[in-house]
Amino acid sequence: MAATGPAYVVGAARWRLQISLMVNFFLLMALYSGVLGVLLPNQIAALDAGNKANNLALLFAITSIFSTLSTPIAGALSDRTRSRWGRRAPWIAIGSLFGSLALFGVSLMTSFWSLIVLWVMAAVAYNAMQPAMMTLIADRFAPDVRGGISGIVGAGMTAGLTAGTVVAGYLAGQAMLAYGLFAAAVAVSGLAFVLVNREPSSAAMPARPTNWRQFLRGFWISPREHPDFAWAFLSRFTIYMGYQAVAAYLLYILRDYIRLGDAESNIAIANMAIVTLVCLVASSLLSGWLSDRIQRRKPFVIVGSLIMGCAMLAPLLLPSMTGMWTYAAVIGVGYGMFMSIDIALMTQVLPQNTDGDAGRDLGVLTTAVNIPQIISPVMAATLLGVTGGDYRAIFMVAIMFVFGSALCILPIKSVR
Repeated sequence: MAATGPAYVVGAARWRLQISLMVNFFLLMALYSGVLGVLLPNQIAALDAGNKANNLALLFAITSIFSTLSTPIAGALSDRTRSRWGRRAPWIAIGSLFGSLALFGVSLMTSFWSLIVLWVMAAVAYNAMQPAMMTLIADRFAPDVRGGISGIVGAGMTAGLTAGTVVAGYLAGQAMLAYGLFAAAVAVSGLAFVLVNREPSSAAMPARPTNWRQFLRGFWISPREHPDFAWAFLSRFTIYMGYQAVAAYLLYILRDYIRLGDAESNIAIANMAIVTLVCLVASSLLSGWLSDRIQRRKPFVIVGSLIMGCAMLAPLLLPSMTGMWTYAAVIGVGYGMFMSIDIALMTQVLPQNTDGDAGRDLGVLTTAVNIPQIISPVMAATLLGVTGGDYRAIFMVAIMFVFGSALCILPIKSVR
């Protein structure tokens, strides 16, 4: 395989890998949005309509605790994996298969706690494959082309978030079919990924002795020694605190704030996702291209955060479907811009070391997405309890978090 560095791919291999990453992240994000945004809320509401908000918050919290732990650990273990298939491929293949089996099992569950057990198993498996795929961007692509790669992968991720909502919204009445479709797609794509993009063997790499105390200590990355990493982590954390607060309750917002019926809200959330899809794909691809063209990352992440905050103002000012359509379009532009460049920025603030710990460090950065999934739904449920079910409180707090994310980008010095 031709390379411009120890493992940097070029030519046909580069295009094949970046398209494969885009497809796999598209399907993985589609699964997350479809299952967490539509299928599970519907399933939970059907089991206990009176406690649906609290039960959904509990599910998000439990899931995210396990996801937060599994992601950096899986990333660190992939750094140490030695096999003829490479370091990352085994985690991608096994995670996709095991996760999909557990996900299909969710469709068969008839109690809240059995549903949680199966979904947590699926989430842990999928979160084990995700850092392995993300680390390939740092492993296999040169830094000066990561903006374009990030834009393509980010477009796939953001498009997947929207497409998953569309598919789940239209198939909400056929849960087994919907779960099965998502599970099969990710399983097939995960296996195809490792077969089409053969990773160099890591069998001959020196084995790294595991000192468990040192291994665990490695997950702490000092903000004093690595301030840019800390600011990037905080930026991701705050923007997802705001974004998840609204996204997790979007179906209930349509039902309880906009006053749509159950069937009408499922169709509305799917149609809104189509609007978001068009806006975010265009925004992601254009932002990634421009970022590489001018070799700037920070302005795009900052502006994307500000646009997302403005999108959340629309339902506050217009508590109707007009406000929600505006939200759907503007959030697509902002989130597409943020997410596409955020990936490139994260790979460039990793601590510089010679130990090959990129998987671990990117896993730590991924917890900045997972932790808000624990806190944000609980925060939103608490706000609804305190305000008597007033969803405006969620929007107001979410706006503050998203605007705060833009401020956290400013102190980063190692990335322009």
